Amino acid sequence: MPTQQKKIIFCIAGVLSFACALGTAAAIGKQLWVKGTILCKTGALLVNATSQELEKFIGKIQYGLFHGERVRQCGLGGRPFQFSFFPDLLKVLPASIHVSVILFCAVLIVFSLVGAGFFMYNAFGSPYETLHGPLGLYLWSFISCSCGCLIMILFSSEVKIHHLSEKIANFKEGSFTFKTHSEQFANSFWIILVCSLVHFLNALLIRLAGFEFPFSKSKDSGTITVAADLMY
Repeated sequence: MPTQQKKIIFCIAGVLSFACALGTAAAIGKQLWVKGTILCKTGALLVNATSQELEKFIGKIQYGLFHGERVRQCGLGGRPFQFSFFPDLLKVLPASIHVSVILFCAVLIVFSLVGAGFFMYNAFGSPYETLHGPLGLYLWSFISCSCGCLIMILFSSEVKIHHLSEKIANFKEGSFTFKTHSEQFANSFWIILVCSLVHFLNALLIRLAGFEFPFSKSKDSGTITVAADLMY
């Protein structure tokens, strides 16, 4: 492939990696990861609420990685309550999983920036071998894509398997019991999915630029070397 086309491809990949870093930073900041509704089970059972009356006992819940808000309704109108995960909910949430999600988000930001820098360096500079060349580009893209997948897996297990929404809804509730009525992943979760796909796309762009995968290239070169030695 001509050098000019390679520069364009690497510039596109670098811009995409930098956009992923910004998107991940925004995701762990103020945006929402989960939003849904919670049912005041105790209040609904006390009055034996029908399907139409259940609306008076359905509140809302939304949260990210650090803070959120719930609106409880037990037949007397909505009562909002804002909370933060640290240190308020540290005892009720799976802390190891939650901290791991935050750490992998930080790693994703770092390696997205590193990948963006090396893409630009390969576009306008003179690439070294190893980490500055094709091997490094594949490595940064693979690490970033893997971190994005791990973030989605860990956070999904925290919400679905460990019932994070119910634990938040029942936080500091003595006489009332809340149950998750509905929940869905919000914008920030899907931003991580898009970032993972972008880093996978970057690996394809590297291949499109004409760089063979390092392991296949080394295997072929090794075979040629052995054949050359046998000739002499």
